[in-house]
Amino acid sequence: MSVPWPWTWTWTWPWPLPAVAVWAVAWLGLVSGYLIGLSATAAFLLACCTGLLGAWRCTGIWRRGIAAGGFPLSAWALGAAHSVPAWAWLLMLLPVLAAYPLRAWRDAPFFPTPAQALQGLDGVVGTPSRVLDAGCGLGDGLLALRRLWPQAELQGVEWSRPLSWLAAWRCRGPGMRVRSGDMWQTPWADYDLVYLFQRPESMARAFDKAAREMDAQGWLVSLEFAVPGREPWASVQGEGRRPLWIYRPAAGGPRSESP
Repeated sequence: MSVPWPWTWTWTWPWPLPAVAVWAVAWLGLVSGYLIGLSATAAFLLACCTGLLGAWRCTGIWRRGIAAGGFPLSAWALGAAHSVPAWAWLLMLLPVLAAYPLRAWRDAPFFPTPAQALQGLDGVVGTPSRVLDAGCGLGDGLLALRRLWPQAELQGVEWSRPLSWLAAWRCRGPGMRVRSGDMWQTPWADYDLVYLFQRPESMARAFDKAAREMDAQGWLVSLEFAVPGREPWASVQGEGRRPLWIYRPAAGGPRSESP
């Protein structure tokens, strides 16, 4: 049985476990450097290189950045505030976990939809009447959808209660509503279009849910991440922008429109 070279494998664990593993390995590298007699600078560089190696095998530039930056940021924080007790650092994590609980990370890390990311979508799907932003975060996706369809009824659902409150405050226009809830438990049958900016591992589940609950004219739109093994109805791509993948999960049959 052949063993893959270190630079050819990728993390297969669900996110954010790869980032946590990279941070742990980097700290292990720092301790190992001290144990073998390296200077503080050399041990720190060894740990950073170890972390970079692990981070490079994460999928996506944002995940690589999070995984690579975790160790140096935590080392800087601990070094800059060495007198702060460990329990105080744990307390500082509580607001972060409250705002974005670990369950939400299993669907998507906290990355907002860029303001112009949905340009051209209206040219493919027409004018939907009811649109759902599933996992709307702070509401950036809803605001981008509002620029396309100012007359549509736009709704957002977000698992994090604090984020849903902030999104509801930002999206106060007529026809816009945000609530706290589980996107997977929210029925999609009443919507003409469901928009997602999730993560690759969520897309097959989202497609299956849309195929079960939406009618044949319903659209599923994903920013950046395609559904594995499924041909899109259309896509909107361009230099310097994230791709938009557009599906009709319940329509069945081959694609009948081109991007």
